[in-house]
Amino acid sequence: MSKKLNASFETTLHVYDHCLCFAAQRAARALARRFDEALSPLGLTSGQFSLLTSLNQPEAPSMGSIAALLVMDRTTLTANLKPLEQRGFVKIAVDPADRRVRRLILTPAGRQMLQSAMPIWVETHGEIDRLVTPHDGNALRSGLRALA
Repeated sequence: MSKKLNASFETTLHVYDHCLCFAAQRAARALARRFDEALSPLGLTSGQFSLLTSLNQPEAPSMGSIAALLVMDRTTLTANLKPLEQRGFVKIAVDPADRRVRRLILTPAGRQMLQSAMPIWVETHGEIDRLVTPHDGNALRSGLRALA
């Protein structure tokens, strides 16, 4: 853009129309709200669903690897794990090979909750995909992954 922008209302409109960060934040909040509403009958939030899904691995992942996967600091991850741990969906255990490492174990109750949530996720995700398909949902996902 060739002309210098000031803090006028026109600049605000320019930011609104062009800022990827602004658009991504708005879309993230709208998506989270949609999934929160869909998952609410199970007492789960979209963030809790994402966390349970990230723990669904053949071997119990470390806290550090999940924090990196979710692009979340360990303090925030710990806070997000607490309600799942209290509900018996997650167990935090010391790694026997390295006592400094904490492993996050998806319990049988957590697996059952994830199993119950999957049909809701599939249906809700299908609705969203139908909204973005005319705009190439795969390109959108690819671009978002590149940014993360």
